[in-house]
Amino acid sequence: MAAMTSTSGSGRPLLNRRLTEFGTTIFAEMSALAVSTDAINLGQGFPDTDGPEAVREAAVRALRDGRGNQYPPGPGVPELRTAITGHQLSRYSLTYDPDHEVLVTAGATEAIAASLLALVEPGDEVIALEPYYDSYAASIALAGGTRVPVTLRPREGRFRLDLDELRDAVTPRTRLLLLNTPHNPTGTVLTRAELAEIARLAVERDLLVVTDEVYEHLVFDDAEHIPLASFPGMRERTVTIGSAGKTFSFTGWKVGWVTSSPELVAAVRSAKQFLTYVASGPFQYAVAEALALPGSFFEDFRADMRAKRDLLSEGLAAAGFEVYRPAGTYFVTTDIRPLGESDGFAFCRALPERAGVVAIPNAVFYDHREEGAPFVRFAFCKRTSVLQEAVSRLKALAA
Repeated sequence: MAAMTSTSGSGRPLLNRRLTEFGTTIFAEMSALAVSTDAINLGQGFPDTDGPEAVREAAVRALRDGRGNQYPPGPGVPELRTAITGHQLSRYSLTYDPDHEVLVTAGATEAIAASLLALVEPGDEVIALEPYYDSYAASIALAGGTRVPVTLRPREGRFRLDLDELRDAVTPRTRLLLLNTPHNPTGTVLTRAELAEIARLAVERDLLVVTDEVYEHLVFDDAEHIPLASFPGMRERTVTIGSAGKTFSFTGWKVGWVTSSPELVAAVRSAKQFLTYVASGPFQYAVAEALALPGSFFEDFRADMRAKRDLLSEGLAAAGFEVYRPAGTYFVTTDIRPLGESDGFAFCRALPERAGVVAIPNAVFYDHREEGAPFVRFAFCKRTSVLQEAVSRLKALAA
């Protein structure tokens, strides 16, 4: 952190002032703590096994065939863009032109940054659902926008959006709504009724919307993922973000995408070209094949993750946490107050020594830190044996 606060000869801080509130991410801190204490890392959300062998071999084949080893086309390789449009059509009946309405990005994180850099100007307000993925805040700041959080609060077993609070947050300066469903870190999946109200608000107030839908294939029980772009009046004002990493368990490949109207895609591409320009060439061909996997792959993947969710949720409840069983994603949010704790940061920093497990304090995802203070997030995208060992270790808390 010392480098962050160093100054030049003129006395001016070296780091752009828009980023001064953002230091080393909590993920880096907690992952380092996991290594130093030999704890099980249920903090950062990445699988501990690779995805389908056929998809991995498709990447190897692309490398050997010389496909993607040089710069791929700026919008993404045609095979992947076509596969993305096929996916949107077959699953959601959304029609997109692969040549003008799709943009491949270096993961969803770049898609978010490029979208906000393209669409937000200094002074614009951006409404985000709090708690939010940490890159949202940094991307809004880099664009010069003003972050306006609307807080999801626990009620009746899940974190819920107050639609009146959302409507009241919109002002004449509001440019854009930044949504995430299925929602990280709370696991909430916005309902059809909630999305319909959001769509009506966006149309009524002429707002742009960026929707992060990277967990679209990870919805459980009676939950249903419905793209906001499918609602009346939303296709032409919504930038939808998807990603291969969470669905196919190849997070290191960094292949994401944007689908939207030609005008919005062109705007996002204008910013994206000065970030990575292009990336992940051979992996794009592999992801094109992955998107064509049979429906049974997605069903089996979801069933496996649902079983892991239940295993970890039940173990956390037995250890004394209040558990908000997620309807989507691969994270479980818990309340530590039944354990006699109230400070998520202190709890997570002590947990590796107390129980040999690492988690993430949800407060890092809030502007209103006090709102998130008692909540802690655990990831269940790990091998069943790892989760079983974590659950065994967490029993120490109940004792």
